[in-house]
Amino acid sequence: MKKYNFYAGPSILSEYAIKKTAEAVIDFAGTGLSLMEVSHRGKEFTAVINEARALIKELLQIPEDFDVVFLGGGASMQFCMAPYNFLEKKAAFLDTGTWASKAIKEAKIFGEVNVVASSKADNYTYIPKTYEVPADVDYFYYCTNNTIYGTETHKDLSFGNIPVIADMSSDIFSRPIDFTHYDLIFAGAQKNLAPAGVTLVIVRKSALGRVSRPIPTMLDYRTHVDKESMFNTPPVLPIFTALQTAKWYQQLGGVEAIYKINMEKAGILYDEIDNNRMFKGTVTCKEDRSIMNVCFVMADEYKDLEEDFAKFAAEAGMVGIKGHRSVGGFRASIYNGMPLAGVQALVDTMKKFAATR
Repeated sequence: MKKYNFYAGPSILSEYAIKKTAEAVIDFAGTGLSLMEVSHRGKEFTAVINEARALIKELLQIPEDFDVVFLGGGASMQFCMAPYNFLEKKAAFLDTGTWASKAIKEAKIFGEVNVVASSKADNYTYIPKTYEVPADVDYFYYCTNNTIYGTETHKDLSFGNIPVIADMSSDIFSRPIDFTHYDLIFAGAQKNLAPAGVTLVIVRKSALGRVSRPIPTMLDYRTHVDKESMFNTPPVLPIFTALQTAKWYQQLGGVEAIYKINMEKAGILYDEIDNNRMFKGTVTCKEDRSIMNVCFVMADEYKDLEEDFAKFAAEAGMVGIKGHRSVGGFRASIYNGMPLAGVQALVDTMKKFAATR
């Protein structure tokens, strides 16, 4: 039986990336050594990291003033690293969920934090839209996609000359990005790029070095830009997989093509949720629905069948659809690696379950 991985993260990767990585774990680039034991400064891996950086720049159409670096520590490290490097006095934050609130907590260590809007009171079931960003902030920060609550900001936010920092951990490569107003974008790899262990950081080089505080060497973006991600030993295996994923994205036709596929997948699943009497979505504003993490619950009159559906779906090969404990119900994470066939299989499972009740 074919199984489909709907876990929110670590999550599905393309068969192409998994196969290429598995081969390299056995014999990397004809060296006779495993990818896991080669020198990160050897010519074979240097070629990998250089190609990965170049291909990511090409796929996302990243301007010349930005650099791509690979760091450790996950997106959670960026919650402190970003304000360390960019927050001089005050920053504005949009609170749309757990990951934004964690970033807010860390930023308060470095300066004043102005939370311009929050949907916490409504359990983050929508993206706030009516708010003002003070003109004197060092930057505006938001998380583009909220994995736990299934909400997403579908366009790049901009506020005149105010720099923007964005956590795109769960929707990077899912749609085109306009870099005009960004100073920093970061993304943990374990959603749309590679196994956990590496974080993609895209930083505007001219925006660095403006804060007055001393920054520890490892937490200074300039260190990693200057050393091209080689200041210390980088996470070799995840970076190799990231390159394979980027190659796969290129084969699909690039980010524009991926965006069209993602919209089709999400449309099919949300259409079933809206029209199947047994289910309902949890996001109160439909325009805020995520195309990466689709959250839904049983309709009120069928609430007692939640465990039955979970078992039914698991037996049908749907893996990892249980919702986060703070939301409950179900969450189908349909990242870039999820094929259309997987979404259709879930929809068919929902139809079959309804037909038997």
